[in-house]
Amino acid sequence: MSTEKKFPMTQAGKEKLIEELDYLKTVKRKEVVERIKVARSFGDLSENSEYDSAKEDQAFIEGRISTLESMIRNAEIIEDNGDDDRVQLGKTVTFREMDGDEETYTIVGSAEADPFEGRISNDSPIAKGLLGRTVGDRVKIMTPGGEMDVEIVSIS
Repeated sequence: MSTEKKFPMTQAGKEKLIEELDYLKTVKRKEVVERIKVARSFGDLSENSEYDSAKEDQAFIEGRISTLESMIRNAEIIEDNGDDDRVQLGKTVTFREMDGDEETYTIVGSAEADPFEGRISNDSPIAKGLLGRTVGDRVKIMTPGGEMDVEIVSIS
């Protein structure tokens, strides 16, 4: 029985990971192999910074490929159950801090989190504080930056 970690994500998130994996395997892998060939042609590898750089890039790419394959293999697709009353994975939540600022985030699995794109991980302090709550709920959330006092405005 496999005890590999499951990666909750939306179908779109999984497709994005598949695209990245395909790009790494078909484009980046070939580019770095070519860079290694060229660097080898410069001779002495002991002082060849181009070779060292290309080998480091190759290790990074191969590590990322392995990570993506695991995430895709263990993806757990988040289904929208039509319940817009409760905050849950895959939902977009708008909340207002008691000082007046409104923020909107979609709660996703860690594999597709991107705070700059408004997608936060279900493991983040904000998401943990909001999960299971309903519109109108006031919640105190402990974040690394201190306590936030928020009211949930909408869920979709």
